[in-house]
Amino acid sequence: MAAAVSRDDELVTKSPNDQRSYRLLRLANGLCALLVHDPEIYADGYPPQASKAHEHEEMQEEEGEDDEESDEDDAGYSDEEGDDDDGEDEDVEWEEDGSEPKKRKEKGGDKPLVKKAAAAMCVGIGSFADPPKAQGLAHFLEHMLFMGSSEFPDENEYDSYLSKHGGASNAFTETEYTCYHFEVKREYLKGALDRFSQFFVSPLVKAETMDREILAVDSEFNQVLQSDSCRLYQLQSHTCSQGHPLNRFTWGNKKSLVDAMGSGINLREEILQMYMKNYHGGAMKLVIIGGEPLDILEGWTMELFSKVKAGPLLDMTPKTDMSFWKSGKLYKLEAVRDLHSLILSWTLPCLHKEYMKKPEDYLAHLLGHEGKGSLLYFLKAKGWAGTLSAGVGSGGSQRSSYAYIFEMSIRLTDSGLKNVFEVIGAVYQYIKLLKQSEPQEWIFKELQDIGYMEFRFAEEQPPDDYAVDLAENMLFYSEKHIVCGEYIYEDWDPELVKHALCFFNPDNMRVDLLSRSFDKQSQAIQCEPWFGSQYIEEDIPSSFIESWRNPVQLDADLHLPKKNEFIPGDFTLRNANSPRSSSEDNPHCIVDEPLIKLWYKMDMTFNVPRANTYFLISVKDGYSSLENSVLTELFANLLKDELNEVLYQAYVAKLETSLSVVGSKLEIKLYGYNDKLPILLSNILSTFRSFSPKTDRFEVIKEDLERAYKNTNLKPMSHSTYLRLQVLCEIFWDVDEKLGILMNLTFTDLVKFIPKILSQLHIEGLCHGNLSEEEAINISKIFCNTLSAQTLPEEARHGERVICIPNGENFVRSVRVKNDLEENSVVEVYYPVEQDIGKGATRLRAITDLFSSIIEEPCFDQLRTKEQLGYTVKSSPRMTYRMLGYCFQVMSSKYSPVYLQSRIDNFINGLSTLLDGLDDETFEHHRSGLIANKLEKDPSLSYQTDDYWSQIVCKRYIFDMPKLEAEELRTIKKDDVITWYNTYIRSLAPKHRRLAIHVYGCNSDIAEAAKLQEQLWTAIDDVQSLKVSSQFYSSLC
Repeated sequence: MAAAVSRDDELVTKSPNDQRSYRLLRLANGLCALLVHDPEIYADGYPPQASKAHEHEEMQEEEGEDDEESDEDDAGYSDEEGDDDDGEDEDVEWEEDGSEPKKRKEKGGDKPLVKKAAAAMCVGIGSFADPPKAQGLAHFLEHMLFMGSSEFPDENEYDSYLSKHGGASNAFTETEYTCYHFEVKREYLKGALDRFSQFFVSPLVKAETMDREILAVDSEFNQVLQSDSCRLYQLQSHTCSQGHPLNRFTWGNKKSLVDAMGSGINLREEILQMYMKNYHGGAMKLVIIGGEPLDILEGWTMELFSKVKAGPLLDMTPKTDMSFWKSGKLYKLEAVRDLHSLILSWTLPCLHKEYMKKPEDYLAHLLGHEGKGSLLYFLKAKGWAGTLSAGVGSGGSQRSSYAYIFEMSIRLTDSGLKNVFEVIGAVYQYIKLLKQSEPQEWIFKELQDIGYMEFRFAEEQPPDDYAVDLAENMLFYSEKHIVCGEYIYEDWDPELVKHALCFFNPDNMRVDLLSRSFDKQSQAIQCEPWFGSQYIEEDIPSSFIESWRNPVQLDADLHLPKKNEFIPGDFTLRNANSPRSSSEDNPHCIVDEPLIKLWYKMDMTFNVPRANTYFLISVKDGYSSLENSVLTELFANLLKDELNEVLYQAYVAKLETSLSVVGSKLEIKLYGYNDKLPILLSNILSTFRSFSPKTDRFEVIKEDLERAYKNTNLKPMSHSTYLRLQVLCEIFWDVDEKLGILMNLTFTDLVKFIPKILSQLHIEGLCHGNLSEEEAINISKIFCNTLSAQTLPEEARHGERVICIPNGENFVRSVRVKNDLEENSVVEVYYPVEQDIGKGATRLRAITDLFSSIIEEPCFDQLRTKEQLGYTVKSSPRMTYRMLGYCFQVMSSKYSPVYLQSRIDNFINGLSTLLDGLDDETFEHHRSGLIANKLEKDPSLSYQTDDYWSQIVCKRYIFDMPKLEAEELRTIKKDDVITWYNTYIRSLAPKHRRLAIHVYGCNSDIAEAAKLQEQLWTAIDDVQSLKVSSQFYSSLC
């Protein structure tokens, strides 16, 4: 084994609060590795068991014993680029208390909390390298690397190993790099690295798996076919200059890859050539996070990754400027959702080397500001816009070596759509203001202070996410700044800001307009070939371009922001003089008064000057009727709109607020640095108490809510879950009926309604983090002193009840997709188990989670990999208002719901054989892996707060629930899981009952649903009629 060319334990700059150790390692083959020793992974000491685990793995490999067949987990090779919907999740009215077995939770107790190990590898090749005749090749290569290696030829070995040892993996293809990453139980890191390293040493790229993986790529593409953000990105790529790397179809699909083969291209040879040319040590950045000493991690790195072939160091030099788009054009793209969105894009030179100055962040801060004097404030006053965001995105296409793309996205009102060129004119007025005002050092200093504060007190991420971030940082930052590069604003360079501002001109601007309000009969309509999106390319009148180039006047309402009063100055830790006691392990109630009940826990773990304060406010009759539920949402949205300026200032200073309607309640969350938190809360509650809506904002917010209702359920997966919950919940107001009510509501209706809902209240809250008990009590007093409401009686507080599906019943609800162009169909099959109450509830949850762990990979293997039903195949427990259940979900663009149901049933019926044949060793791997997940340490204060809050929201108040579940798991046997399956899931089981939701895509015939009634299914034609004749469980929350 060759020695490392260089190593350095002192080079990387880390936060003074970061207890991890870092070693930078350069191998002879050019590979650069960052090794991270996290002492908390083995907080109980580096044990002999870990070494024995590694030895046991090596013995198994030598003896050829580890040959279990299974396929990759859904996370095994899903492309995160394709999964990201850019904030397009629909506005839905329900909330479900999810119970996911892999969720990180607070564990408490005497046993030390454990963390997982992780690794990530970034390779400097991405979709910009796709050959024009085989577009999507880099993404396809990413998929193929999971299909086995010379050392581990079973195509499922890597993911099977991770699955058995409490781990998971993922990968994504960017424009100029591809990233692979995993996490695993701490003692199995070496075995996971052994399998992982073979991706980069000797992948097999099996010819017999290629057709199947092309279908997987195609299914992945079909998932984003109706995504507005993805359609816009592809239109921008399609209309980019010919020959530019951005002029690509980066996802790839069956057509792009099969057509490549049809034109005589040997796809496997193309993949191997791309791999051999680009997958070498000089192009690779590796991160390993483990609990082992750095010397051991270095030994493993040398042993496993020295085998990677050598190659020249990655060249990240900015490319010569190339023209991206034609100037003077307006692209009108037909939207899927009901929206009007204006996107302005300016190309800046590549700024990779200017990360210590960050001129693009300075400009984003000002152009995207939401305070008084800002562009958004001005546009809202005109009634033209609702939201605005600006900046250079984090994606590879926005930050490439060719250029940085600065985007401004403005959500327009109907009036704004009619005045779109005037909106752009206002943008250029603000740009003129920035050019005239000269760059302001005090603004840079604010960003600098906030950046350093965030670096100093950075909240820890899950290890796999952190590994990915570090590997990506290694591509763009100097070795010294791998950890801190994204936070630092070190050098104030006003000339560079001025230089960047020069690119904000009409000749360098692209204009995209998304809406459903275009003339579809226009002769100018064109079709983007991959997504089939309809668009119009128009010339912008030269008179407007000239007026934007040098605005004649500057509106007096536009000015620079004032200094931010929410930037914290007190970072004192409240626990410094508070010895830990057993009473502080979990939240405890410190205020229990008629108006407010408050839970409290001082942070004794993370030692950061942050606090999270969450509150549920029950209001009088806020959910008692369909009309009241809509009025409550209007009130909440108008209140947020009224508070926007102050909330935005706090947000910039990293003190964030969430205000939303959760079922029958208002939920307010304040989270971030605790110094100014009471001031912000007082401001919010004062506005809450005296709020009086304005007529003009009422009309705008009503328009926004109308669109939100129309856009609900456009995604078939969300639609199926919505429909399931609509059946299960006794009161679940239909969104289409809410839309009908909304259209007829007046400003007077709302004004009359507000005093009524605020006349009686009840608050339940949680204060967690860097707050003393006295400070928490004072927060409760802010509520009591500010809100002069009477107490809402307990019997008047809404509690949700869940329908009791009779044993032996098989309900099915069949509907069409809401979007007529949506090709995907979805089947969601839900099995009720029991109410989550009583002495046996903890054990039942544990068995359900263990069943899920055991069948997750076989389910994926059978339904996705072998049968290729679709890209999305899921199985997991569900917790719906304290009703435990189990759910199977499949989404497919190829098969009808009736066929999908038959294949799900076939898999479920075969589980008896699978469970009976489960050997003791495999069962123990699943059990111990699940225990490790239950006992995994929360990575940050926010994770821990969310776990505590879920216990309060569902009124369970078992704050050490994962620890109790882990204890139960230690006594659960395989026969217990089989008994559970034979009781609740198996056909004709004594408590077998199910609800199937079938959402029919546009290419499936809903008339097929009649076939199900011949198979003992009961069709649900009228949900309300079903509820009238049904029994319901008692309300628990």
